[in-house]
Amino acid sequence: MDMGHENHEQNIMEQDYKQHLLEILLVRSFRYDPDKGFTLASGEKSDVYIDVKKTALSPEGMQLIGYACYQEIKLAPVDAIGGLTLGADPIAYATAMVANQYCKPVDVFIVRKEPKAHGTQQWIEGNLKPGANVVILEDVLTTGGSTIKAIKRAEEAGYNVIGVLALVDREEGGVGNVLKECNCKVRSVFKKSELLELYKKDEEAKDKEKAKAAREAAKPVF
Repeated sequence: MDMGHENHEQNIMEQDYKQHLLEILLVRSFRYDPDKGFTLASGEKSDVYIDVKKTALSPEGMQLIGYACYQEIKLAPVDAIGGLTLGADPIAYATAMVANQYCKPVDVFIVRKEPKAHGTQQWIEGNLKPGANVVILEDVLTTGGSTIKAIKRAEEAGYNVIGVLALVDREEGGVGNVLKECNCKVRSVFKKSELLELYKKDEEAKDKEKAKAAREAAKPVF
C-alpha cells in the first residue's frame, strides 16, 4: 500500500497540523503514571494510557485526525476505511468527511464485536461489495489483537485489505504481530514515544517556570 506524502494543498489546516494534533492528544488523551500505572485492554500494566476517543470526539481533534489520516491514505487505491468498533469509528467518520472534501470519496464500514443478533446476522456494517480495497483503522495499536480481528472479518467478507493505519502505535509489538498473523503492512500517524517525549518536555518547562516563580517570590520587596 502506498501511503506516501506529497506537498499538501492550501487549506484551513496550518502546515504543522501534526504537531498541533500531537499537542491536543497530549492534553486530552495522554496519561502518565509511573507509580500506579494503568491496566490496558490486553490486561497488561503500563505507565502510559492513551484514550484517543477524548480527542477524536472533540470538534478540533476530529478535524485534525480526519486530515492527518487523509494525508496517509490519499495516494492509496482505497474504496473504504473502517475497523473494529468503537475505537475506529470516529476516526473513520472524520477521515471520510475530509477525504470527500478533497475529492477522494471513500466509504466507511464498521466491524462489530459480535454478529448482528437479528436480520442478516452480519459482522460488518457498510455498503461494500466483495473485492473492495479497504484500509483497517485503529485508534491505538498495542498488541494488535483488535486489528487482527478486524482484518480477518474484512477478509471473510471478501474485502481486499491493503493495509492498516493506526493513529497511535504504542510500540509494544502490535506491528510485528499484525505482520506475522496477517502479512499486512502497518503505518501509524504517531508513536507513543513521540507523546512521551512531548510530555517530558512540557514537564521540564513547567518545572523551570515553577523554579523561576520561586526565585521571584524569594527576592526581597525592598
